[in-house]
Amino acid sequence: MSVLAEPIEQVKTNSLEQHWMPFSSNRDFKNAPRLITRSEGMYLWNQQGGRLVDGSSGLFNVPAGHARKSIADAVHAQMMQNGYTAPFQLGQPTSFEFAAKLTQIMPEPFNHVFFVNSGSEAIDTALKMVMAYHRANGEAQRTRFVSRERAYHGVNMGGVSLSGMVKNRETFPVVMPNIVMMRHTWNEENAFTKGQPETGAELANDLQRFCETYGGSTIAAVFIEPVAGSTGTLVPPKGYLERVRQICDEHGILLVFDEVITGFGRLGKPFAVDAFNVMPDIITLAKALTNGAIPMGAVAASDQVYETITEAAPENAIEFFHGYTYSAHPAACAAGLATLKIYEDEGLFERAAELSDYFLDAIWSLQDIPIVKDIRGYGLMGGVEVHPLPGKPGIRGNEMQKKLFWNGCHAKWTGDTAILAPAFIAERSHVDEIVDAMKKTLMSE
Repeated sequence: MSVLAEPIEQVKTNSLEQHWMPFSSNRDFKNAPRLITRSEGMYLWNQQGGRLVDGSSGLFNVPAGHARKSIADAVHAQMMQNGYTAPFQLGQPTSFEFAAKLTQIMPEPFNHVFFVNSGSEAIDTALKMVMAYHRANGEAQRTRFVSRERAYHGVNMGGVSLSGMVKNRETFPVVMPNIVMMRHTWNEENAFTKGQPETGAELANDLQRFCETYGGSTIAAVFIEPVAGSTGTLVPPKGYLERVRQICDEHGILLVFDEVITGFGRLGKPFAVDAFNVMPDIITLAKALTNGAIPMGAVAASDQVYETITEAAPENAIEFFHGYTYSAHPAACAAGLATLKIYEDEGLFERAAELSDYFLDAIWSLQDIPIVKDIRGYGLMGGVEVHPLPGKPGIRGNEMQKKLFWNGCHAKWTGDTAILAPAFIAERSHVDEIVDAMKKTLMSE
């Protein structure tokens, strides 16, 4: 008899084997599981009833705190009115309302939003937008894409192709061709720099070298996380993003900012575009778009990109042959609208900016602990990197994440770096809790 044919109460609920977990050591986890059974505000509760402060806003996607009733109510109301509308050649009012509200907080000239279901889908969508744009311009020879070492752009095949993190791609060798990688921006000289490093802008000249080697007219776009997030918070050196933009302009290359993590206030401004005053052509969004309540992503296109693609198509023809069954799902749009209202009503972007100095000073208090290799940070986002075990990169970080959990704090670790990114509703006392748990964990080594 299949499981589905059994009465639900007879299905075994104490086995974890059926769920193949993402980005997890499944065998290790299932031997000693760490389960979250409830969440509210700044806190999570584990299966033993213990309380943890959330040091990473989930996966950087819950800046308004957990279990926001207004979001749940908005989703419920929408599902009772209209649970689904096919998004191809058909529409529903909530998506247009959400797009209008979203573009109001986007920088000019981003007045057009294409909805998807995740950051990974946003990256693949942006890749297609870039191709469509150059084809519409009569420059279909632009088939080369530029990314960076240590980059993370999601896990769909387009994002894997752009990935500069070895573990994200070594098992998946069949990826897009014609990808070249600029160097990452971390170096020992800039260790323990709070904010933007003073040196390193010259690393942007890797892009100029590619233009001279391959021909600038063959390069379609450069994909950049303004602050490289999942690799451990690499803050761009002063002048670096400006130089990338300059080279793109000189050679007709589109610049794509992956703001899946940095978008919606994480850097103390609505977007990294505002924080660094550098304007891309396309912005990918996700995570904080719905405060983590429902999966959703988006791609914001400049007027030039949108109009070039749409106006190149014949009248009454589909201009962009792309989309997903759940693009602009009504419930996700309702969650997004409720989330934007919370951000505005509670001034959460401003609160993040006000808390930033205290947060950065607090995590810098960890710098004298012997196993700490580097600390980096900007806004409400910081990376605390520990020295790896000899010949075993990532093992110490994995053990640290488990110890930190039982010491009362959740944080996302990548390799040997903890990425701290508290919710914008955090008080100074919450920051203190996060840092105290980190200190206890780091000192246990």
